[in-house]
Amino acid sequence: MGTPKSLSRIRDLYSDNLGRDGPVSTAVGWNSAESQKLRFDKLTEVIVDDGQPFSVNDYGCGYGAHLEYLQGRGMRVNAYHGYDISSEMLATARTRQKDFNGKLDLHQSTQLQSEADYTFVSGTFNVRFDATEEEWKQFILTKLDEINRHSRRGFSFNLLSTYVDWQEQHLFYGDPLFWFDHCKRHYARKVALLHDYPLYEWTIIVRH
Repeated sequence: MGTPKSLSRIRDLYSDNLGRDGPVSTAVGWNSAESQKLRFDKLTEVIVDDGQPFSVNDYGCGYGAHLEYLQGRGMRVNAYHGYDISSEMLATARTRQKDFNGKLDLHQSTQLQSEADYTFVSGTFNVRFDATEEEWKQFILTKLDEINRHSRRGFSFNLLSTYVDWQEQHLFYGDPLFWFDHCKRHYARKVALLHDYPLYEWTIIVRH
């Protein structure tokens, strides 16, 4: 696939960030806690909040901030499956969630191993480093197929937008029209593209 070197560099980047900044938004690439929360707001719109407990896959979970966000909103998460390639991030998540009242599974893996009601991907696809744009696009397409198979009720993900006037060379920018069309054609009839919030990115939610 042409991405192992990039994944290794991504792992080292976030491990180093955590060591420098601690478990805060900048450690996972966001410049403020407010922007991190806004991303969670958008991603979480996929959830049909009927008051019933639900399970979560968090692909690129970092230190578990999205779980903390869901708990803060009073949502009834009964199982949380976090995936990350940084062992330091996972160790921090395990410590921070030691009192979580549900099933807690944390995996150092790029492959989903659990089926859940919802899957979230927040910022995980943004950094490509040495992978070409086409290699990284194919990586994301393959990963979305996997995420779709492992999400009973739906999933959501975000990407940096191509609707910008400047791009950093090591990042991946996704054409929102391409990704919306792909999700609509391949995954579900109920797909929404959110591109109306003040960040240089978009969010897609897919409901099964």
